[in-house]
Amino acid sequence: MAYPTVDTPYGFKPINRFDGMPYAGATNQYPVTSGQAVYNGQVVAFVTGGTVSPVAMTGNSSIYAVGVVVGVQYTNSSGQTVQAQYAPASGVTNVIAYVVNDPAAEFKVAVTNSSSVVVPVAGTILNSSVGGVTGTGDPATGNINSSINGSTAATGTNLLFRVTALVPETIDPTTGYYSEVVVKFNGTWHQQLSTVGTAPA
Repeated sequence: MAYPTVDTPYGFKPINRFDGMPYAGATNQYPVTSGQAVYNGQVVAFVTGGTVSPVAMTGNSSIYAVGVVVGVQYTNSSGQTVQAQYAPASGVTNVIAYVVNDPAAEFKVAVTNSSSVVVPVAGTILNSSVGGVTGTGDPATGNINSSINGSTAATGTNLLFRVTALVPETIDPTTGYYSEVVVKFNGTWHQQLSTVGTAPA
């Protein structure tokens, strides 16, 4: 069976670790900043007060993050504890995000332009630094359509991600270009490797 066409971005999907170990599903739980919706596959960062908020990856350079959301827990208006793909910005309390914060974690992701349109790239993107595209969350699926911006590929160190592998199933046999790659957080832009902390509330 042919690999499905990658026609829309789908967020960041954890698949393994940079050191070759398989990804075992490990997460840490962090409280989410009040009034912030969070979605599966979304990049988040610590903010002042010890909570996490979605990362706006506009501009791409000098952006910090702690990891990727793979689910949430919250208390609904009936006082019930709910586990879900996403949490809305209002009508819920005690929102906790399950975050893959391992600095060695690798994520499969679609390659797009800054408008979230899939634009395949040459294999020479391997080991480049790249910026992200924030994307839009979908309450129907609980997922976000974030991606990496292939046009930002550079050798610089001030971009959030590093391309560590190509996804061979997505190669276009005509152009030799790839619609998906594998990335990890780039060096000290991961907040728990950085010397820059966040202030308490």
